[in-house]
Amino acid sequence: MFYGARCCKAVLDNDTMNYIMFGKGTKPLVILPGLGDGLSPVHGQLQAVIFAINYKKFAEQFKVYIFSRKNSLTENYSTRDMAEDQAEAMKTLGLSKAYVMGVSQGGMIAQYLAMDHPELVEKLVLAVTLPGPNETMRKTVNGWKKMAEEGQYKNLMIDTAENSYSAEYLKKYRVFYPILGRVGKPKDFERFLIQADSCLRHDARSELDRIKCPTLVIGGSCDKIAGADASVELNEKINKSELIIYQGLGHAAYEEAEDFNDRVIRYLMK
Repeated sequence: MFYGARCCKAVLDNDTMNYIMFGKGTKPLVILPGLGDGLSPVHGQLQAVIFAINYKKFAEQFKVYIFSRKNSLTENYSTRDMAEDQAEAMKTLGLSKAYVMGVSQGGMIAQYLAMDHPELVEKLVLAVTLPGPNETMRKTVNGWKKMAEEGQYKNLMIDTAENSYSAEYLKKYRVFYPILGRVGKPKDFERFLIQADSCLRHDARSELDRIKCPTLVIGGSCDKIAGADASVELNEKINKSELIIYQGLGHAAYEEAEDFNDRVIRYLMK
C-alpha cells in the first residue's frame, strides 16, 4: 500500500547511517537531502510512509533510498567526508550504478560522490545546490548558525521558510508560523552547526570537470539561499550536463514546481 516503505540503518565501519527505502522498481534512486538533515535526520516508520506518499511518482519507477548523514559527526566534517560515508553505505547495501539526486547540501555531497566514486553513479541530478560558497549562501547560512547557537529554533524555521518559498506559497502557509517553534526542535544544534559549517567550506569548482556521468542541474531564478547563478555555474563546469531553471521559484523549487518529479523521471529514464 505504501510501496514497502520502511526505515532502516546501514552499518558502517565505525558508525551507522539511517535511511528510508520504498518503491516498486528495481533501479536504485538515491536521494540526499539538504541541511535540514542537521535538525531532523530520517527516522521512523511514519516518516518512511510520508516520504513514500510524497514521492509516489518515484516509487512507481524506482527503488528509492533516502539517506541521512551518518549518526556521529565530528567538528570540521566536510561535504567530501560525507560523500565518503555515502559511498560506504551504498557499497554496504550493494548499490552501484545508481541514479543519485542531491538537494541543496545533498547536492554538494553528490558532487563529490560522482567525482570520487564514479562507479556508484550512473546519472546525477543536482537540485538547488551550488559548486562553492557565494555571498548569498554565506549570509543566509551564517544567519542560521547564529540563530542555532542562540537556540532560536522558531526564528530559524521561519527564516528558512521565508528564504525558501515563493511569495504565493508563503501567503498560504504563514498561518502555521506560531506552531513552528513547538514541533521538531532537536535536543541540541551540534549536528546542524557541523553541517552548516561544511556548506560554508564546500568548494568543488576546480574539480567539477571530473564528473563524467550525465547530469541534470535544476535551480530557481529567485533562490535566496544558493543564489540564482549557482545552477548556471554548475551547468557550465560539468560536462554532459543539462540545465532547468524554474522562473519565479526559489530554493524550494523541488517542492513547489508541480512538474519537478516528472522532469527528473523523464531525464533519468531517457
